[in-house]
Amino acid sequence: MAKKILVTGGAGFIGSAVVRHIINSTNDYVLNLDKLTYAGCLASLNDIDKSPRYKFVKADICNLEQCKLIITEFQPDIIMHLAAESHVDRSIDGPKEFIDTNIIGTYNLLEVSREYYQSLNADRKNQFRFHHISTDEVYGDLEGTSDLFTEETAYAPSSPYSASKASSDHLVRAWQRTFNLPTVITNCSNNYGPYHFPEKLIPLTILNALKGKPLPIYGDGKQIRDWLFVEDHARALLLVATTGKTGETYNIGGHNEKQNIEVVKTICKHLEELAPDKPKDISMYADLITYVTDRAGHDVRYAIDASKIEKELGWKPEETFDSGLRKTVQWYLDHPSWWQSILDGSYQETNQQLVSQL
Repeated sequence: MAKKILVTGGAGFIGSAVVRHIINSTNDYVLNLDKLTYAGCLASLNDIDKSPRYKFVKADICNLEQCKLIITEFQPDIIMHLAAESHVDRSIDGPKEFIDTNIIGTYNLLEVSREYYQSLNADRKNQFRFHHISTDEVYGDLEGTSDLFTEETAYAPSSPYSASKASSDHLVRAWQRTFNLPTVITNCSNNYGPYHFPEKLIPLTILNALKGKPLPIYGDGKQIRDWLFVEDHARALLLVATTGKTGETYNIGGHNEKQNIEVVKTICKHLEELAPDKPKDISMYADLITYVTDRAGHDVRYAIDASKIEKELGWKPEETFDSGLRKTVQWYLDHPSWWQSILDGSYQETNQQLVSQL
């Protein structure tokens, strides 16, 4: 039987991948709730936005009454909560938006979901899930070279962003424990792939290289991240939302630990083959690598132990880092109109036009 799934933040990078995956791979219905902040781009959903099973509504999770009206009218079987401020540098420059969206917004959704859940009959209560999507950054960083974040790792957030996400995780667990709201939580490693907003490391590196601009590396570039292809992540999220055990947490990782400098050099390697016609006066793309002052409080290493989700739910990533990164580089080469609209700001006008047509 087809489910009704409410996705918050469905115009963002990971959210749009989730929406596309649900529409393309299931018979379920999706309501995409998104505020359309700077990171929201409706053009990321052009492939599925004409589907009769898809609908978009512009709304703010910080508006309690909006959330209540939308959930009451849509009557979801599952809520997948991805709406969040997520850029570490922006959280350092301006923490308040992160507190408002990631903490207050999550609280609003939990309260509205609790009231909604209590109104359901027994059968629908058994179907309902509130799936909160979080990050491995809540765990802080790892000092050793072999330790991994597990679902039991203590929280030790380093930035205003990760602290706000840690707070929202705690709220979700409290609502499950205190009010018996059926929740699941996932904590993922760094995502990459198509439709990634250009301020992030991988798309920034690709686009700067194509323009012959410096490729900035924080500090010595030896910070280690576990990289997860976004479409692998979307598959995992839907699996957890539909089959995960209430009250459980599942870590989702790509089994791809790489130093930041390795990531940038690998992008340069792929570009040498896929885009050999370089900007003027550039001999090799790697010559553009530039080391800059390290980020304040920069975590050294993240690494996810994803054995629980593989053992209990049967998920594992399909892409290696090299195969996924090559697909990502090729996607940016094939879709200049998408990222050029981000860089020149015209995507925001497109967003407004699409919203006005609803």
